[in-house]
Amino acid sequence: MKKKLTRFDLQKMKSEGQKAVWVTAYDYVTAQLAEEAGMDMLLVGDSLGMAVYGYSGTVPVTMDQCIYHTEAVRRAAPNTFVIGDMPFGAYQVGVEDACRNAVRFHKEAGVDCIKLEGGTRVASVIRAICDGGMLVMGHVGLTPQSSGAMGGFRAQGRTAESAKAIVEDARAVYESGAFAVLVEGVPPEVTQVICTQLPIPVYGIGAGDCDGQVMICSDILGLFQAFTPKFVKRYGNVAEEYRKVFAAYIDDVRKGTFPGDEHVYRMMDGEAAKLEADWSK
Repeated sequence: MKKKLTRFDLQKMKSEGQKAVWVTAYDYVTAQLAEEAGMDMLLVGDSLGMAVYGYSGTVPVTMDQCIYHTEAVRRAAPNTFVIGDMPFGAYQVGVEDACRNAVRFHKEAGVDCIKLEGGTRVASVIRAICDGGMLVMGHVGLTPQSSGAMGGFRAQGRTAESAKAIVEDARAVYESGAFAVLVEGVPPEVTQVICTQLPIPVYGIGAGDCDGQVMICSDILGLFQAFTPKFVKRYGNVAEEYRKVFAAYIDDVRKGTFPGDEHVYRMMDGEAAKLEADWSK
């Protein structure tokens, strides 16, 4: 049986130069297959807003939606480290509200840690959740929940000044007690500075080489069709397979070749004759 990793295992992986690999998951089947494949961690990200619900961004996603999907992922992958993503509005109101929502993730969905976006501006929130005995993963750089303030989903840290701000955010995350930090959408030079300065694991998405990588499952599967970020490598074309299967099914039903004899149930011997006799009375 696969052993679920702990924060200490992840820290050891960093010290030994072993990359942690994780992916988003929003449903039972995907999480089950990811665990079987040997994924180190699973993130039930607020990216489900776009990947599952068809929203234009992550802002509309609610705590109830996140918990609903995380429950399914937890049941499917009991031996994998599961991260619950705090959606917009779950921690911006205040420390007490943030702690309450982090507790919900643990009590209702059985997460191993929560993730939230921001650096210096959320330091007090991270500290309070950690003080409550819960693990926190930070998220700096391109933070999708703040994309409006950033002018859209744009890479961050491309100037020396903005790069310094991201490094400061990462340091604030660490100093507030987070056990790891995710860096998104920044040049690899910035990520390397963070990796060098921080003793905790530094993971990336569109941020170059670091202690591990996370990807959106529907992106690497080739399932999400609206757009493909520059940093995504597609490992399959599941959308095309869906189309082929749906088209073949439609064709079979319309031609009358499905269902065939092998797809139907038969009455027990002699029972059809009895039924026919009853009908003829």
